[in-house]
Amino acid sequence: MTDLPLWLEAAGAVSAAGGLGVAKYRAPRLYWSTVGMPVASARFTWTYRSVMDVCDLTVQPSRLRAFMVRNVARREVQPVPPKVRRLRGTSTGLRVTLRLPAGLEPADVAAASERLRHAWGVHSVTVVETKPGFVELRMTGYDVLRRVRMPRKAQPRDLVVPVALREDGTPFVRDFRKVPHGLTLGANQSGKSMYQRNLVKGLASLPVALVGIDCKRGVEQAGYAPRLSALATTADDADLLLAVLVREMEERFDLIASHGAADLWELPAKARPAPVVVLVDEVAELFLT
Repeated sequence: MTDLPLWLEAAGAVSAAGGLGVAKYRAPRLYWSTVGMPVASARFTWTYRSVMDVCDLTVQPSRLRAFMVRNVARREVQPVPPKVRRLRGTSTGLRVTLRLPAGLEPADVAAASERLRHAWGVHSVTVVETKPGFVELRMTGYDVLRRVRMPRKAQPRDLVVPVALREDGTPFVRDFRKVPHGLTLGANQSGKSMYQRNLVKGLASLPVALVGIDCKRGVEQAGYAPRLSALATTADDADLLLAVLVREMEERFDLIASHGAADLWELPAKARPAPVVVLVDEVAELFLT
């Protein structure tokens, strides 16, 4: 009977370990938030200086600093690593903002990203320059592309459409205001069709007119027909549709000129027609004129 509590405790420990093992693969966000992130944060904090040193991401201190450390603080002069300005956890990893000392550049940190990944035991480390002299280490605790889940804040707005998830856990967005024309290229099974589906899904919730040109008898775009304003599935239909679009473009040129504007976005909101997005098979273009 005295061994019963021990058996119960052992069974509880084994069950907890098994539950964590299952959560690591079935619910990676939950595992990361409860176990992975605290461990990775502690490892980063305890080993930061030594890791920066062995990865050759330190510089020699200035003469004044070396003099003050040696003669005032009575300590050994050590190389200076990038200063940690901010450390925060996310549902997919860690974000660390570093202030680079003179003598280091973002390319130096990016070149050491693989060594940093192994040193801190994370899935990946991506280095992004946020402003001159500052970089952000975007660490992911697990493979976010194994089971893609877009962040809640990644919602279509103002012709900015999130269409994919990057390896660092941030969304890749298609901004038609900044880049009106786009060409999607890639090998078979590389994700072009999925990219287009996500693009149409995001645009469908915005006040834009969608027009499709799919001369493969509509095999790619027929599923979007309920949302499309027009769909051409043959070369002859495409020729007619393009003629209509050209006339629409010319009318918009006249409208813009009549208001003395430079483009569609300088028109008053009441006079501004809805943007027209043309999907040509697997190519998306926006008529801004």
